[in-house]
Amino acid sequence: MRFELTPLRVIAAKEFQDRLRNRWVLVIGVVFAAFALLIAYFGGAQQGAVGFKGIELTIASLTSLVIYLLPLIALILGFDAIVGEKERGSLDLLLSMPITRLELLLGKYLGLAGALAVATLGGFGLAGGVLGWQLDANALYHYAGFVLSALLLGLSFLSIALLISVLASDRTRASGLAIGAWFAFVLVFDLLLLGLLVASAGEVNSQFAAYALLFNPADVFRILNIFSMAEVQSLYGLATVFPESLANPLLLGGVMVAWIVGPLALAIWRFK
Repeated sequence: MRFELTPLRVIAAKEFQDRLRNRWVLVIGVVFAAFALLIAYFGGAQQGAVGFKGIELTIASLTSLVIYLLPLIALILGFDAIVGEKERGSLDLLLSMPITRLELLLGKYLGLAGALAVATLGGFGLAGGVLGWQLDANALYHYAGFVLSALLLGLSFLSIALLISVLASDRTRASGLAIGAWFAFVLVFDLLLLGLLVASAGEVNSQFAAYALLFNPADVFRILNIFSMAEVQSLYGLATVFPESLANPLLLGGVMVAWIVGPLALAIWRFK
C-alpha cells in the first residue's frame, strides 16, 4: 500500500493548527498548570497546612486528578476526528484526493497528539518551572517521569478515541461511546475488579488482580507514579495488590505504549 510523508505532514499540521487557532491548547495548558500549582501549595489546606510539602504527595494528588481529567480531554479531542468528517460530507472529498486512508488517519492522530502534547507538557512544565527552585535532582526526576507518563496516558486515550471515531456511524453515537469508555476505564473497571475480589472471598488471588490492572491504562498510569513512593503506597493499597516484579517502570511504560499502538492499529485496520 502506498505511503507518503507529505500528505501525512499536511493533515497533521492542519489538525494541530486548528487546535492552536481555537485556543484549545492554551486553555488546557493553563488548566493543567493552575491545578498543579494549586495542589502543590494548597493540597494540605484541609489539614490546616498551606505551602509546598514535597513532590511525592504532590504527584500522588496530581495522579488522582489526571486520571479523571486527561482521559476525558483526549476522548473529547478525538472522538469525531473521522466520523465528524463523514457527517460533514468532507470525508469522501478527502479520500478522492491522492491520499490513502492510512495517511489520513495517521495524520489526524499525529496532529491531535501534537496538540495534546503541547498542552500537557506546557501546562505541567510551567508548573514544574515554578516549583523547580524547591526541588532537588531526584524530585525533578520523579516530576519529569510523572509528566511523561501523563502524556502517555493522554495518547493512549486519544488512540481509543480514534478507534471510536472509526467504528461509530455518527457523532451522537461516537460521543456516547467516548463517555462510556471514560466511565468504563476510569470509574467502573476498578469497582468491578474490587467487587470480584470481595465476592470471591479469597478465591481470586491478588496476582490475578495485578495482571488485570494492566488491562486499564488509567491503572497502569496510577501504578507507574505511586508504586515507587513508599510514603503513599499504603494510601492506595497497592503495596498489598501489585507485586514488585511487575512494577518495573520500563515494563509499565511498555504497557502504556501498547495501549497507544493497539487501539490505533485496530482503527487503521477498520478504516481500511
